[in-house]
Amino acid sequence: MFLQQLINGLTLGAVYALVALGYTMVYGILGLINFAHGEIYMIGAYLGIIFLGLFTVAGLTESHLFLSLILTFLLSAATCAGYGMTLERIAYRPLRHAHRLAPLISAIGMSIFLQNYVMLTQGSGDKVFPHILPTGPIAEAGLPISGIQLFILLASVVLMGTLHFFIRKTRLGKAMRATAQDKTMASLCGIPIDRVIMVTFAIGSILAAVAGVMVAMYYGVVHFFIGYVAGIKAFTAAVLGGIGNIPGAMVGGLLLGLVESLGAAYISSEFKDGFAFLILIFVLIFRPSGLLGEKVPERA
Repeated sequence: MFLQQLINGLTLGAVYALVALGYTMVYGILGLINFAHGEIYMIGAYLGIIFLGLFTVAGLTESHLFLSLILTFLLSAATCAGYGMTLERIAYRPLRHAHRLAPLISAIGMSIFLQNYVMLTQGSGDKVFPHILPTGPIAEAGLPISGIQLFILLASVVLMGTLHFFIRKTRLGKAMRATAQDKTMASLCGIPIDRVIMVTFAIGSILAAVAGVMVAMYYGVVHFFIGYVAGIKAFTAAVLGGIGNIPGAMVGGLLLGLVESLGAAYISSEFKDGFAFLILIFVLIFRPSGLLGEKVPERA
């Protein structure tokens, strides 16, 4: 029982971590909480159903399952990257130097707009994602882990490792870190700030899209409201790990998934969604900087 809940928690936490990375990357550069990020995750789940449905109708899924899955992830990620960049260009860039309350209201407005946009275009009912990966335990693994859970864990680890390498070792990743540290000085050094910020939104949206497709595969059902709850939980994971801290978002997501899974199993499944909010309250009271965050002195 404990081992099963541990694997369930890690699977759920890996998804939260991917979404939380988008929150923490944007906050690290702009000091902005992109509350519409959860809707990008939701759109990614819907796109997964749409693209896989198209490949199924074309006969590609039946003959080349692995290829159709790869194309589904790539197309969903690319489309969500476009949504993220458009969101930054329309809703956030014009308000970059406005009062802090203005971009917050804009983010909430875009979140509501995207929810209604998906509801009107895709309908208010649940959409079903076909179970194309085995959901039963893998006998050879010796653990109570299913094929879809193993896929989510491995894919999440690969994506998080790739992001960490990208941020630390590539030229664009260094430009993102420089922009996060001091936008004015980075601009004076020739770094295209607007392009870096847009790429940051695109990367966060790609991770959210992949998480959305994997969740649709895992649960088999998608609803236009799933982005709100997942977004709040991913934001909690980012705060738990230390908002603006990329490794912190990864750790926070995994911890939140474990707490939610174990709490639902051993305390009450009815309060499963409430555990995230309890954690958020305790973190804000006792450690506002998060587990891996640190207090940064104000510059004169």
